[in-house]
Amino acid sequence: MARELRSGQVHPTVTVVVPTLAADETLHECLASLECQTFCDFEIIVVDNSARHAVPGSDRVRVIANDRNVGFGAAVNQAFRQSAAPYMAVLNDDATAQSGWLEALLAAIEPRPDVGMCASQVRDAVDGRLDSAGMLLCLDGSSKQRGHLESPASYARKEEVLLPSGSAALYRREMLEEIGLFDESFFLYCEDTDLGLRARWAGWECLYVPEAVVEHRYSHSSGKASSLKARYVERNRLFVIFKTFPLLDLLRVPLYAVPRYFWHFVYALRGRGKAAEFQRAGGSFFRLSWYVIRGHLELLARFPEVWRQRRGIKRRLTRKQFRRLIRRHSISPRQVAAL
Repeated sequence: MARELRSGQVHPTVTVVVPTLAADETLHECLASLECQTFCDFEIIVVDNSARHAVPGSDRVRVIANDRNVGFGAAVNQAFRQSAAPYMAVLNDDATAQSGWLEALLAAIEPRPDVGMCASQVRDAVDGRLDSAGMLLCLDGSSKQRGHLESPASYARKEEVLLPSGSAALYRREMLEEIGLFDESFFLYCEDTDLGLRARWAGWECLYVPEAVVEHRYSHSSGKASSLKARYVERNRLFVIFKTFPLLDLLRVPLYAVPRYFWHFVYALRGRGKAAEFQRAGGSFFRLSWYVIRGHLELLARFPEVWRQRRGIKRRLTRKQFRRLIRRHSISPRQVAAL
């Protein structure tokens, strides 16, 4: 049911934001899947970062056309600021939603005012295995998809998770207005982890909704293990930890980061994991090492800004409660390297 404001204006219940860089046939498949939703009270805002102004609008679809790629978080924020809906769904342009996706997400979140985020069951579009059932966190700041490459049948229960993957998520407007939007300085990757952890600090819950099914062509735009991804993931995990981790956990980060680097090396020699994918795509250990060094240099250059953001985070949880939370939803360095 559409929401009527005091001004008499009627706004949809959900704004579905689809950022796109490729603006190709996968976007059209994504939009076609949204047209088939069983829940109808929503609008679609496509944020076109292709700089080609290649996406036509329609009665259902509004388009924000950017003259350059402003990044994932900035694109979603643009749409949020042009929306008045009480809920915002985010869907990657390389994902297609099953017909009951929005209905399942709304049915899960509306009876629970303590829930600010919902995670979808995201499946690999090629083989049907899970891409994600929410997200897990390594205690060096690396985030990984929960249930990645496992059977969807193993994740058939609605339950609390740490935070959703930004590839297919639902967010409550009230939460976003309280904690702030996506951090646009991340540009690509890990901005969903940052936002999710800030929400958890503020006491908001996250639900995994297995009935909300999406099929995802994983990293269609940037590549599964591209140089672009390697650079931003390594830099942005540092932003995440220095913004959101308790001080004691910051001191422990090297105890998890060094083993993760070790296991990346071991699994690459075995032809497994993201480091091996990076090598097969033409990368090298030298380049990966440079991205690690570069990430730390960029953190140093922007440290005053990051620390100001840290001090501005709204906290309802104690440090002990937050530490217990992230440990309950943690993944080991070895598991991170193996996936």
